[in-house]
Amino acid sequence: MSASMKRADRLLQIVQILRRRDCPTTAMMLATELEVAPRTIYRDIATLQAGRVPIDGEAGVGYVLRPGYDLPPLMFDPQEIEAVTLGARMVIERGDPDLSRAAADVLAKIRAVLPTSVGSELWKASLLVPHPLEDAVDLGPHLPELRTAIRGNRKLRIAYMDGDRQGTERTIWPLGLYLYSHVTLVCSWCELRSGYRAFRSDRISVCETLDQQFDAQNGRLLREYFEASALQ
Repeated sequence: MSASMKRADRLLQIVQILRRRDCPTTAMMLATELEVAPRTIYRDIATLQAGRVPIDGEAGVGYVLRPGYDLPPLMFDPQEIEAVTLGARMVIERGDPDLSRAAADVLAKIRAVLPTSVGSELWKASLLVPHPLEDAVDLGPHLPELRTAIRGNRKLRIAYMDGDRQGTERTIWPLGLYLYSHVTLVCSWCELRSGYRAFRSDRISVCETLDQQFDAQNGRLLREYFEASALQ
């Protein structure tokens, strides 16, 4: 690979790193991850900014990528292809029917935009997922509604049966799904208990999406949920 190609790859990696971080990233952090000198990062950032990539920040403070920037057409290295393929295959086997179809569509779309020589690697990835991934696992009938409510920050009214077979009706703020191998938990704020709670998706017998929305505070509530869970 030529030096110019190596630099082009590094410029794309810098954009990728900034995209996945929601706080300023220093040149030293970028240099450490990419195994180059900080002065190389300063030159690369200047090149990207000159090319109208919307990077804000300065040396000593850090850099952020403004929202809404679209990357060039997809390109993956072999490890990224393996990661995408393995993740999608796990979702195909583990997800509810809607999510499984979406994962299959993702693989098809990615393969369609990759060069033929690279796209063929998508199907030769040697990291395999057994079929079925688990013995029959009851995820319950409401995962599509749960995922939609999480995306839209919509409150849910649920009927729930706990491990002692005691039933309750609750209004919850669904913050995220935690997929264990044998069960899926709905990470939530429960209005009935005025606290963070987890609900097994297979124990939810009724799931009604309400018109009311809640403020997830840009992910802060989900982080608080995990912090509270760690203390229990």
